[in-house]
Amino acid sequence: MIKFIKSMKPRHKDLISHVKENKLRLFSAMSLMIIVAATTSATAFLIKPVLDDIFFKKNIKMLTIIPIVIIFIYLLRGISSVGQAYLMNYVGEEVIRRLRNKLFDCIQDLPLSFFQKEKTGVLMSRITNDVNIVKAMVSTAVTGALRDCFTIIGLTCVIFFRDWQLAAIAFFVLPFALIPFVKYGRKVRTVSTGSQETMADLSSFLHETFAGRKVVKAFGMEDYEKKRFYKMTKYLFDLQQKAVVAKHMSSAIMEFLAGLGIAFIISYGGYRVIYGSSTPGTFFSFLAAVLMLYDPARKLSEFNNAIQEGMSAANRIYDIIETESDIVECENPINIDNQPHKIIFKDVFFQYDKANVLNNINLEVKEGEILGIVGMSGGGKSSLVNLIPRFYDVTKGGIFIDNINIKDISISSLRKQIAIVTQEPILFNETIINNIKYGKPDATFEQVVEAAKSAYAYDFIQKFPKKFDTNIGELGGLLSGGERQRLCIARALIKDSPVLVLDEATSSLDTEAESIVKKALENLMIGRTTFVIAHRLSTIQSADRIIVLVNGEIKEQGKHEELLKNCGEYKKLYDMQFKSD
Repeated sequence: MIKFIKSMKPRHKDLISHVKENKLRLFSAMSLMIIVAATTSATAFLIKPVLDDIFFKKNIKMLTIIPIVIIFIYLLRGISSVGQAYLMNYVGEEVIRRLRNKLFDCIQDLPLSFFQKEKTGVLMSRITNDVNIVKAMVSTAVTGALRDCFTIIGLTCVIFFRDWQLAAIAFFVLPFALIPFVKYGRKVRTVSTGSQETMADLSSFLHETFAGRKVVKAFGMEDYEKKRFYKMTKYLFDLQQKAVVAKHMSSAIMEFLAGLGIAFIISYGGYRVIYGSSTPGTFFSFLAAVLMLYDPARKLSEFNNAIQEGMSAANRIYDIIETESDIVECENPINIDNQPHKIIFKDVFFQYDKANVLNNINLEVKEGEILGIVGMSGGGKSSLVNLIPRFYDVTKGGIFIDNINIKDISISSLRKQIAIVTQEPILFNETIINNIKYGKPDATFEQVVEAAKSAYAYDFIQKFPKKFDTNIGELGGLLSGGERQRLCIARALIKDSPVLVLDEATSSLDTEAESIVKKALENLMIGRTTFVIAHRLSTIQSADRIIVLVNGEIKEQGKHEELLKNCGEYKKLYDMQFKSD
C-alpha cells in the first residue's frame, strides 16, 4: 500500500486532496454504506432461521420475530441508501466543481501562445466532456465500488460462517476472475482516451464550422463539411464499439465463472443436504449469500471500467492544469501608478516557434506621443505591441515603462495601464452596459453614458427598445461592424488607461463607419501614449511619428511628410495604396 501511494503521480494526489476536503461527509457516507452492506448480509443470514425454524420446526415465536426484524432491516437499508447516495453525490459534485473551476482558472492564466497552439473546441471539451467523465467516476463508480466492497465483505463473512469448506471452494474461481478484470480494464482506458480525444476534435470542428458558417455557405462547401463530420462520427462510433466490447467482456467472463461456481455449489451442497451433513436452511442461506455476492463482484468490473475512463479523462485535464506559463511574475513585483508613461524598447529581439520576428528594436515613445506603426504583413507590427502588456516575453533585451523593466512590474498592474482596440471587435453575449463596463466593472451608469457619447455610440444605443440593457448576441452579432467597434472604443475609454494600442482598428470598416470610428478614436487618444498599427496609411498621417517595420526591423521613422521625401519603404507603401490609374 505504501509502495502504491509513493508511485502515485502528483495529479492523482491532487485529485484525492479534493476528495479529502469533504472527509466528514465521505466518512458519514461510508458508515451508511457499511449499514447497507450489513443489511444485505443480514438478509442472506436470515434465510436459515426462516427455513429451519419456521418452515421445518414450525416455531411460532420465530414467525412473530423474524418478519419484524426484516421490516426493520429494510427500513434501515432504505434510509441508509438514500443518505449515502446524497452524501456521495454531494462529494462528487463538489470535487467536480472545484476541478472545473481550477481547470478554468489555469486556462485563463495561460499566455496567448498556449491558445494559438490549442484548439478552442478541445479546451471546451476538457471543461465539459472530460470533467463530466471524471464526475461519473467520483460520484458513481467510486460510490458503487465502495458500497459493493462492503457488501462483498459482509456476505463473505456470512458464507464462511455458514459453511467454511463450501466457501473455500466458492472462492476458488476468484483469482481467475481478476485476470479479465485487469486486462480489459487497461484496454478500456486506452480506448477511452481515443474516444475523448475524438470528442475534443469533434467539438473543435463544430466550433470552427459554426463560426465560419458564412464562408462555408459562400463557397458552397456544405456537402464537404458534412462528409468531414460523417468521417469523424464514424471513427468515434468505431471507438465506442470497441469500448463496449472491452467493458462487457470482463463482465461476461466473470458471469461464466460465477455460473461454474454456483453449479458446483448446488451439486456439492445439495449432496451434503441429502446425506444429512448440512441442513436445507444452512444450504439456502449459503446459496443466497453466494448469489448476492457475485452480483456486486460483477458490478466491480463495470465500476472499474468507469474508473479507468475517469482516470483517462483526469490525465487529460491535468495535462492542462500542469501546463506552466512562460509569462512568469517576479517575486516582489512593483505596482505602478495610473499616469502618463514613457515606453522604451532597448535592444529587443523576439522569437516565436524558433523564427525571428523582431530584431534589435530600439525605440523610445514619449508620454502622450502617438506612434504610427506600418509595414507589410508579417513584418512584426502586432508582435511589437503584444510585447508591451506581456502577452509574450522578449527573447532578448528589455522593455521599460518609466525606466522600470516591465518584467519587474506586476502583470495586473501593467495591464491596467494599457487599453487595446483590435481590428476584430470582440464583444460578449451580454447587455450593452455590461460590455462597456467590462473595462471598469465598478463604473457608474453616468460614466458608461459619457464613454458611449465620447465613442459616438450613444445615439445608436438609444434606438434600441431596452437601450443600454439590450443584449447584443454572440460576439455582438446583432450590431453592425461600426457599432461593435464603437462599443469596443467605449470599453477602452471607460478603462481610462494611459497607454493605448490600436491594432488596425478601422481596417475592416466601410468608409462611412470608418469616419465615425475615427472621430471616436481621436477622443480616445487624447493625452495617451498611443501605438497605432495601420494598414490604411491615411489613418496615421497625423501621428507624431511613424515607424516602418520590415522583416522585424525598424527601417525608417519620422513624420508622414519626412518619410515621403525619403523615398524609402514608406514611400513604396504609400504609392501602392494611393497610385492612380
